[in-house]
Amino acid sequence: MNSNSNDGEKAEIDDRDPWYAKGLSFECTQCGNCCSGPGTGFVWVSEAEISAIAARIGMDDDIDGFERKFTRRIGARVSLVEYSDGDCIFLDPKSRNCSVYEARPVQCRTWPFWDSNVVTPKAWGAAAKSCPGCNHGKLYSLVEIQKTLRTDKLGAENSN
Repeated sequence: MNSNSNDGEKAEIDDRDPWYAKGLSFECTQCGNCCSGPGTGFVWVSEAEISAIAARIGMDDDIDGFERKFTRRIGARVSLVEYSDGDCIFLDPKSRNCSVYEARPVQCRTWPFWDSNVVTPKAWGAAAKSCPGCNHGKLYSLVEIQKTLRTDKLGAENSN
C-alpha cells in the first residue's frame, strides 16, 4: 500500500482501488467544450438548480416561464435545452463562457469527474481529447475524486 495525499487528505492505496488511485489532474480552461455539441445531450437539473439559474438571469419571479423557455422534460427528469448545434443554451456563442457559471448545475460543477469519464483510462483519455483541462493543473486526490463522484450522483438523484 502507498499513501497518497493532496490538500491534507490521505488515502491508503491498494490493489482494489481504481486506476486513478494516485489522482488525476484537471484545471478548467473555460474553453466551453464540455458545454458543446455535436448532438444533443442532457444537463439534468433539480428544482433548486432551476430556481438558482432563474434567479441568476433575473427570472426568479417567473419559474414557470423559465422552465418553458430553458428546460425540457425527459421522462420524469428535467434537462436544460440546447441550441440546434448541441451547445448548452447558457453557453455564450461568442465568448464560449457560461452565462450562469455561478449558478451552474451540479452536473456541470463536477465535470470531468463523472463515472463515465473515470471508468477506465481509455474513457479518461477520450474526455481529455475534447477537454484541454484534463491532465493539466491541480492534482485531485482519490478522496477528492470520490467525493466529486458522490456529489454528481447525488445531483442526478435530486434531478429525478
